[in-house]
Amino acid sequence: MRKFLSVVLALILALSLAAVNAEAVYERAEDEDIYYAVLDVYDELMQAAKAAETNDERFMLYAQAEAYLLDSAVMVPTTTRGGAYQISRIAPRTVPYVQWGNDDDRLFGLVISDEFITKEDRAELMDAWNKAVLGEGVYDPAAILESKGHTIQHDYRTTFATAPVTLDWLNTSSQSDTEITVNCVDGLVQYNNLNQLQPALAESWEISEDGTVYTFHIRQGVKWYTSEGEEYAEVTAKDFVAGFHHMLDAAAGLEWLVEGVVAGASEYLAGGTFDEVGYEAADDYTLVVTLEGNIPYFMTMLTYSCFLPICEDWYLSHGGVYGIQEYQDAFADTAAYTYGKNTDVASQVYCGPFLLQKLNTDSEIDLVKNPNYYKADEVTLNTITWIYDNGENMAQYYADTNKGTYSAVALREANGTMKLALDDGNFDKYAYITDTESTTYFGGLNVNRGTFALANGNCASPKTEQQKIDTHNALMNKNFRKAFLFAFDQATYNAVSTGEELKLYNLRNMYTHPQFVSIENDVTDEEGKTFPAGTFYGDMVQYYLSKIEAAEGVAEEDYIIVADGVNGWFNAEKAQAYLAKAKEELGDSVTYPITIDICYYSPNSTQTAQINAVKQVIEGTLGAENVVINMIEATTSEDYYASGYRASTGAAGNFDFFYGSGWGPDYGDPSTYLDTFGVNGYMLKVIGVDY
Repeated sequence: MRKFLSVVLALILALSLAAVNAEAVYERAEDEDIYYAVLDVYDELMQAAKAAETNDERFMLYAQAEAYLLDSAVMVPTTTRGGAYQISRIAPRTVPYVQWGNDDDRLFGLVISDEFITKEDRAELMDAWNKAVLGEGVYDPAAILESKGHTIQHDYRTTFATAPVTLDWLNTSSQSDTEITVNCVDGLVQYNNLNQLQPALAESWEISEDGTVYTFHIRQGVKWYTSEGEEYAEVTAKDFVAGFHHMLDAAAGLEWLVEGVVAGASEYLAGGTFDEVGYEAADDYTLVVTLEGNIPYFMTMLTYSCFLPICEDWYLSHGGVYGIQEYQDAFADTAAYTYGKNTDVASQVYCGPFLLQKLNTDSEIDLVKNPNYYKADEVTLNTITWIYDNGENMAQYYADTNKGTYSAVALREANGTMKLALDDGNFDKYAYITDTESTTYFGGLNVNRGTFALANGNCASPKTEQQKIDTHNALMNKNFRKAFLFAFDQATYNAVSTGEELKLYNLRNMYTHPQFVSIENDVTDEEGKTFPAGTFYGDMVQYYLSKIEAAEGVAEEDYIIVADGVNGWFNAEKAQAYLAKAKEELGDSVTYPITIDICYYSPNSTQTAQINAVKQVIEGTLGAENVVINMIEATTSEDYYASGYRASTGAAGNFDFFYGSGWGPDYGDPSTYLDTFGVNGYMLKVIGVDY
């Protein structure tokens, strides 16, 4: 429990003294102190897991760490993607089908009909896909649809609400950036639509006997092309080394993923030289990667953007340099550094199935098929177009989808599309429930807030200085955090979007997908608990979380349930009991009600309905005399995203509670989720911490 008691006592004392001072001014605390006050044990358990000798032991220790993360009540899982009604012209499972990485954003294989696919035809397609996965035939959705009179379309139109801020796929960790660019560049390997890992720019590879050295043989003859399709250079092993070096220099949220994985990466980031990094081109077509140890999930990591190549010659000729400080200095010179600017599609070159030819951040993004792509015969689309749409007029979007402008539309009660589909018969003929996924959305409590209004003055908190202090003091109390999160009714929040019938369908109650991995052999913990081979990771998390709750005196029927598809957290009586404990512990160090700022995008009818539902249930459960939700209105999507999703640091988060963030796994190991809340973890900013 390193630092825990001293830190908490110091915080309470400081804030108590401030609370009695009528002229007190809120001051943000030290991030390190806050981190260890709320996640000290989590950090220790994560270190123990990483030191485990076997995969099974590691999974078990990760499960203990995740149980502690959930019990810390700094975050609450809400939903996963999917699990909602939709009508669509897109055949199922025609993009790479995988739980992690960037491959599921690759659209080159989409099969799109000229008409909506009926429920019956969709079931037949899924049956064919399932048989293909088992090796009982080939999945050819185009042939199946054409046999039923469908005509296959080769142009795909969809929408975007957040434009890419960069075309440099190694200088970003935001999906809103990479979901565009990943369609323009290939990596070493790639999953297909049957969830099979296939060669891509690496034709083949060998792994050393001890599992620490990977030798990739790069496909010869693959070229880089300008946005207009002009050949620029051949893709070589040097381009993968250049990409990895640049990714480390850019430090945009990808670099932490390879620390402790690729040999020398941590040392380089700490001030060493790149010569120490285990990433080298033995020749033009041989890439050698040396790892810190035997990492059995390493191949699954290669489908994430941090391992993509860049054209070294192009990068250097557009102001690029190597070296962490050198890069920061060069990037600041906007006149000389022109690589990957989102204002100019010609600032990047591409080696993938598509070329980016247009990017207007407030209107349209256009990709066209790369006719010289080495697998051009596998690319089903001629164009992909994203049209800006902030979701304000879903009736129009529904009408446009009916006309064929777009291929699919989700059906929501809050925005009226469900009623439209019921009224015109589309629901009965075509509606299906979309697949749930491994992405986890969650709400984060800002335990170290640093921003109370955007730089432009918008989305300003109405709090007084004393209220800021009171909120911070309350959120540093674990029992208060638990009271708040047990009062957050996931099902009510979700029903606004999915409808009452499906409100439980895509609920997620733990951070990692509960069936993400399972153990191969029996494994026993230090207290003698044995988990049999085949036990899913989520079942281990459930055991350890229930054990924590039992020690706190929680009745078994009131335990958090971590399985998908249930309202596993909301419990009004439990919330009220924890509030009573919190009030006793906080004493007169705070003045009630505690005010909690939640930002929402008011032109979006779903978000507006959700914030009202959240306010009603939390104030109704805890009492408005104890907790008040301040609805902080963002009238533009830019302000909404700046307040939360696009806030680059914990200090920049303009909220007390934010449920607009999520995490999709980057590779096939629980650490892909859990590391985001470790020291320097990417998602710490959602709880207001930069440490």
